[in-house]
Amino acid sequence: MDVFFYGLFMDTTILAKNGIFPSNLRKGYLQDYVLKIGNRASLLPEKNERSWGVLMNADKDALYNLYAEPSVADYIPEEVTVHLESGDTVKAFCYNLPAALMTGTNPTYAASLYKLAKTLGFPNVYLKAIKKSINTI
Repeated sequence: MDVFFYGLFMDTTILAKNGIFPSNLRKGYLQDYVLKIGNRASLLPEKNERSWGVLMNADKDALYNLYAEPSVADYIPEEVTVHLESGDTVKAFCYNLPAALMTGTNPTYAASLYKLAKTLGFPNVYLKAIKKSINTI
C-alpha cells in the first residue's frame, strides 16, 4: 500500500524498529497542506501551502499495527495525491491527526524533524518553515 509520511516516520530506521520495511521510497509533496507541530506532527489543509514527505510502499497490516500504538492511535488515514519530484502524481494514504486534537509543543520532536528533513534534502523554504516552528516553541 502506498503511504505518505511527513513526520519522523519518514526515517526508515524508526519504521524498522516497528516491524515496517518499506520499499520504493520517493520524495514528494502534498499541495494545499501545511505542517503543524504540536506534541506530534500533522498536516492540515491550507491553500497555497506545500508539505514535503516521503512516499513509500508498506504492508497494510504493519501500518495498521503501527497506528494502533497509543501515541498515534488518533491519526486517521485519508487519501491524498502526492506530487513526486519526477513530476508524476500518485494516490496514497496519509495519516493525519485531526486539527481539534492538536495540542501542546514538543521541541525535541520539532528539532529531530528539522534534522531529518534537512538530511532528506527538502527545499530550503520548507526547512525554514520547520525551523520557524522550532523557534516559536
